[in-house]
Amino acid sequence: MSAVAAHVGRVTQARVMLSEWTKLRSVRSTRWSFLAAVVFTIGVSALVCVIVAHHYPGMTPQEQADFDALGVSLVGMQLAQLAIGVLGVLVITAEYSTGMIRASLTAVPKRLPVLWGKAIVFAAVTAALMIPSVLIAFFVGQAILSRHGIETTFTHPGVPRVVIGAGLYLVVVGLFALGLGAIVRNTAGGIALFAGIMFVLPPLMNVLPASWNNAASPYLPLAAGEAIMSTSAGNHLSPWAGLGLFLGYAVAAIAVAAVLLLHRDT
Repeated sequence: MSAVAAHVGRVTQARVMLSEWTKLRSVRSTRWSFLAAVVFTIGVSALVCVIVAHHYPGMTPQEQADFDALGVSLVGMQLAQLAIGVLGVLVITAEYSTGMIRASLTAVPKRLPVLWGKAIVFAAVTAALMIPSVLIAFFVGQAILSRHGIETTFTHPGVPRVVIGAGLYLVVVGLFALGLGAIVRNTAGGIALFAGIMFVLPPLMNVLPASWNNAASPYLPLAAGEAIMSTSAGNHLSPWAGLGLFLGYAVAAIAVAAVLLLHRDT
């Protein structure tokens, strides 16, 4: 009987992931953050498309020639990434602030499966919600712009990569934020670190000499990740290389968090 009980209660990665899924969906901040990300991605993009379509006839010929129908329909995800990043930090730091992390690590003495479970579950849920949201934002936006004949199509060269890549970019944003949150183990500190690296550091690069700025800026997390959404040649990495580098940053952050998790007290 004891052998059967031991077998039934055996800790596996799958069971840890199921536990992390239960935690994620039962926390109110998860629902509100994902709702905000979806609303930003679809709603804000649709609103901007309505405004731009209304003003398009009054634009100068040069402005009309430079008009980016694809970029306009995805503008909402610029706000969505903030909601996803904040949630990524909260996924791990909330347990430290409530003390629940002690129970989690007591149930899983090897510790690392908890971190892997959080990362896998959060990435899967983010992908399942945000990739369809980006697709909806694109098609809604193009439907609005089509009233003035200024839309683009999903089959246009580069469009599928940008649209799907935008969803994947949001997934990596969440993983990067989760890794940073696991490193600092504090909600305010994790959010501040995430915002600083993603949104404050790039403008600060402008204080460097132009040659240094141009050489280094494309390799920062934000610029590298956003390369996947670029449709023009510029001073940045190729689309998939950029997203790969951004994923590397996320993996590195989670790897550092894993080392610290093994060697720090809870």
